[in-house]
Amino acid sequence: MQGADQGQIALDGRGVRVGIVRARFNDAITQALQDSCEAELQRLGATIAARHTVPGALEVPLALQALAQRGGVDALVALGCIIRGETYHFELVANESGAGVSRVSLDAQLPIANVILTVEIEAQAWARIDKGRDAAQVAVEMARLCAQLNPHGDPL
Repeated sequence: MQGADQGQIALDGRGVRVGIVRARFNDAITQALQDSCEAELQRLGATIAARHTVPGALEVPLALQALAQRGGVDALVALGCIIRGETYHFELVANESGAGVSRVSLDAQLPIANVILTVEIEAQAWARIDKGRDAAQVAVEMARLCAQLNPHGDPL
């Protein structure tokens, strides 16, 4: 839920298995995102069932899809950082990686917390490192919600 109620849900990650896919491009930033995500997953009691790195944001959806198909996860987290450059490439990578993550989530019927940052300058990315923590919370909350909505694991 967005707005005033956001942040007021007590999350319990015990029993929730989360897979993480992190793009290595802009590695210092994406590693910091992963560190904050993993610390929050641990705090919530969730299990990190898998962690993988890929070259860049465009490769994230394929790795997410492979994890979803393999099974053994209740939610996934996509981590990356795209910083605007001087060419149209920024828009292509931002749009296609975001669309790919959404498609995998819907096709696999599996929640994916998408924290592929799209920023103008590096300083904006560093200011958003706490989004890794937010991704962990979204993954746990959505895994719980999906389990509640579909308690028998039937295709939605």
